[in-house]
Amino acid sequence: MNVVVTGGAGFIGANLCRALAGRAGVGRVVAYDNLSTGSASNLDGVAAELVVGDIRDRALLRVVLDRADAVVHLAARPSVPRSLADPLASHDANVTGTLNVLEACRRNGTHLLAASSSSVYGATAELPKHEELPTRPLSPYAASKLAAESYALAYAASFGLPTLVLRFFNVYGPLQSTGHAYAAAIPAFVHAALNGQPLAVHGDGRQTRDFTFVGSVVEVLARAVLGRVTADLPVNLAFGESVSIRRVIELIGELLGRDLEVRYGPARAGDVRDSRGANDRLLGLFPALAPISLADGLRQTIDWFAGAGPYPVSTGRLADARSATG
Repeated sequence: MNVVVTGGAGFIGANLCRALAGRAGVGRVVAYDNLSTGSASNLDGVAAELVVGDIRDRALLRVVLDRADAVVHLAARPSVPRSLADPLASHDANVTGTLNVLEACRRNGTHLLAASSSSVYGATAELPKHEELPTRPLSPYAASKLAAESYALAYAASFGLPTLVLRFFNVYGPLQSTGHAYAAAIPAFVHAALNGQPLAVHGDGRQTRDFTFVGSVVEVLARAVLGRVTADLPVNLAFGESVSIRRVIELIGELLGRDLEVRYGPARAGDVRDSRGANDRLLGLFPALAPISLADGLRQTIDWFAGAGPYPVSTGRLADARSATG
């Protein structure tokens, strides 16, 4: 089986390429990435071919996808704040880019897995967020992801394209970028903590999220590729465990063995207050999934960041915990 991962040099994509390259039944793995947010170094030591290209380049995309048995479409312009700063760029990458991928897949009926986002639920207050809820995007980013998933499902209905749309919920873990204004919460917190800096929180920290470790996401994606899993409706990729930002910070402090300084600021426009995903539909497609817990995921994330350092602050508590558990 030949698999193309758009955004394959990015955070989730590179983790997926690593997992697919070691799976029985997978032959060639191609990471297609314009390196705007991804990095070629994320694929060091991975048996995957990197093709530097943009999903807005229809000609190159068609050539690369022509031999694919499956395409995992992760490439996007991420971040709510980035979309507020430049809505047209988010639309161009996330909507037009997705349409280009769909057209390339339609030529050969290629199995497509498309990444959407929990942000499409937006202002819908009901918890947990289940797939039958109305969508009320609060940002251009969320609107672009809703448009992209709608196109994917429309191509499945109109052209019989084998498709699976997965709505991701706050994915975190190794290889996630940090140190910039658009960094996600967990990598930004870990980076600040390891540098001995205050952790910046937008809002009061009582907002909740359904955080998903990248290893759990990759396992679902790999199973979906190998099993040629499809669905005619979107599917939450979530495990129904809602936790506050304050609790995440507490756990990071416990793992590092020290109290962390936190500075609270105004909430950001476009941010959702609370999020927790229903996973009945996911478990129906992938029975007996065993997600990695938040504590274990944070431990692996801190361990990776510390190894990717250098950082001036010790992670001795983590080293002690690893020694104690063998």
